[in-house]
Amino acid sequence: MSQKTAKLTFWGVRGSTPTVDRSTWRYGGNTPCLEFVSTDGKRFILDCGTGLRHLGRRYMESLGEAPLDAVVLVTHYHWDHIQGLPFFFPFVPERNHFHFFSFQSKYLGEDSLKRVLQTQMATPYFPVDVSIFHCKREYTEIAGGDVIEFGDTRVSTKWLNHPQGCLGFRLETPAGTVVYATDNEPGVADMDRDLRKLAEGADIYIHDAQYTPEQLRTTQKGWGHSTWLEGISVARDAGAKNLVLFHHDPDSSDRGVDAILRQTRQQYANAWAASEGMVMSLDSGKMDVVMRDSRAGQRREGFFRATIVGYSEEGRAFQEETIIRDLTLHGALLYLENTPRLQSELQVMMEAPVDELHPDGRIPLRGYVVRREPAEDENRNAVGIVFAEEVEPDRTNS
Repeated sequence: MSQKTAKLTFWGVRGSTPTVDRSTWRYGGNTPCLEFVSTDGKRFILDCGTGLRHLGRRYMESLGEAPLDAVVLVTHYHWDHIQGLPFFFPFVPERNHFHFFSFQSKYLGEDSLKRVLQTQMATPYFPVDVSIFHCKREYTEIAGGDVIEFGDTRVSTKWLNHPQGCLGFRLETPAGTVVYATDNEPGVADMDRDLRKLAEGADIYIHDAQYTPEQLRTTQKGWGHSTWLEGISVARDAGAKNLVLFHHDPDSSDRGVDAILRQTRQQYANAWAASEGMVMSLDSGKMDVVMRDSRAGQRREGFFRATIVGYSEEGRAFQEETIIRDLTLHGALLYLENTPRLQSELQVMMEAPVDELHPDGRIPLRGYVVRREPAEDENRNAVGIVFAEEVEPDRTNS
């Protein structure tokens, strides 16, 4: 990684409770956890939901016996933001060091975060206690409005509107600025202003979009979460360059998140839906996005004619013919003249023998773009897609 580059990786993006439903596989079912590596190599862990377990495994694999030093920023103490702590294996080796930062809860008192970790693993809730962890741990209590310097990174905080309290974090580096503001319900004027101040000019603004606008007005009012529509409002007011929809509801299927992202991009072009394994890199204000490699399942090389319908990076509708030569049960690698946008939908019409199931000789599929790279043919791009549900008949018009 370039000394001028900062990297943000999403390890858990789901809110409230983890999910294992097949319908949430593509975006992921782990609860909130992000890793931010600054321009000087300093590591920050943002929240400790179930995604923390996977981050821990990655550390153990990549670092080996090398010591790990990281800052852990915890927004608040609800289960979905701390439930990965007992399963984070880097806490075990004595060589590692973690410095935790969060607020003092009026319900927990002094040493709130330390007590949260100890209590979560206390009898009768867990088979072993924190004595299994031998790493060095420090705990610092902070509040909204605080500013802390960590080498190249300046971290500032604001209070968010969430039951029992919550902090939003702004991380400023030479490469760009990331704002992490999950678990916030709009409607409190001074906190709404503070959120926009926190997100001002951010290169990446991460926003809680758990509910629909209708849910927030009715059944979910008071639960402490927000909507994609409010995310657009904050991003516009703050002049954020990229809006990332986060904290997906456990009952929101991949298809539901797709629909929310489509609606958002109609009003705010630089929008993304957080997904596990997604990496956003910043280099002097320029951003690059890489999606998780999802080419799993049985793989076959073949020769399948297909028609591809979608939208280019510039938002231009396109339709072109191609040959699918690399196919799995989960997705395909396409070679296209057009460059479709990451996380955009492609309608794929594969040729098939004419029979009772396919009277028109076509198999309609819906794919989502997760990978793009130059192909050996200079005039084409290699585009990786993940298949989801079949396209509804009324959405196929070629």
